[in-house]
Amino acid sequence: MIVTEENYYSRLDKFLRKKLLNLPLSAIYKLIRTGKIKVNGKKVKNPSYKIEIGDEITIEEDISKYNREINNKVVPIKMDLDIVYEDNDILIINKPAGIPIHPGKGTHIATLIEGLMYYGQEKNFTPHLVHRLDKHTSGILIIAKNTQSARELGDIIAGRSIKKEYIALCKGKLSKEGKIDIPLENKQALTTFITQKVYKTHLGEFSLLNVNIKTGRKHQIRKHLSLINHPIIGDDVYGDKKLNREFKREYGLKRYFLHCHSMEFYFKNKHITATAPLSKDLKNVLKNLEKGE
Repeated sequence: MIVTEENYYSRLDKFLRKKLLNLPLSAIYKLIRTGKIKVNGKKVKNPSYKIEIGDEITIEEDISKYNREINNKVVPIKMDLDIVYEDNDILIINKPAGIPIHPGKGTHIATLIEGLMYYGQEKNFTPHLVHRLDKHTSGILIIAKNTQSARELGDIIAGRSIKKEYIALCKGKLSKEGKIDIPLENKQALTTFITQKVYKTHLGEFSLLNVNIKTGRKHQIRKHLSLINHPIIGDDVYGDKKLNREFKREYGLKRYFLHCHSMEFYFKNKHITATAPLSKDLKNVLKNLEKGE
């Protein structure tokens, strides 16, 4: 693979992720870690290795065994997008919960990238995702409208020059504010929080948090809160399944309670703040908790 102006991303892992869409991220990072990736004939084991236009990247392994099935061809689909901010370079939307970003194995519903492709065709741009939200997380999602903006925004996010605030409801009573700096996947990870309210119910106590992440590890907030024994309510992967069942029955929560409330950053000397109000389903849960106190 040759790095060109069209496919250029400064980091090796980002380049591979964009080029090898059929490979799971775990496989891409394994290939890098085990020295199967060469840049200009030299083995590179650092995912953040800086590549340049004109570099030749080779993979010394048959990657067909890693290929995951992509059931749905990515085709533009008309979708109602909740647009929070837009200019010539950036589109910011309020992503609803329950919609996956990309088609994948077992995905048979319209996905966000298909809706963005349709909108891009109407507005004459190609959407580039510069970060992700999990399927069941709602809130602010930033999309670049061209490759140059995608690179610059990617560098802003990777350089931690962006303020990201989430709203989460977790199990138990937390202190007024705190930080979690437990490494994830052997990498530094830092999460800070402020407790907005503690609800006292017959199912126990629950804390409503404003959460800021200083790093962008996979499932960082969910993992960090779980590691301090205050998992997010509704999260069956890292949380309390029994409590989640009882909470769903009592308060109607059908997903985990996590919402990307705002992002704030500078781009091309412009200060951009994007805010997404708490979604209706999560607002209803809070109303029901108020009634139950």
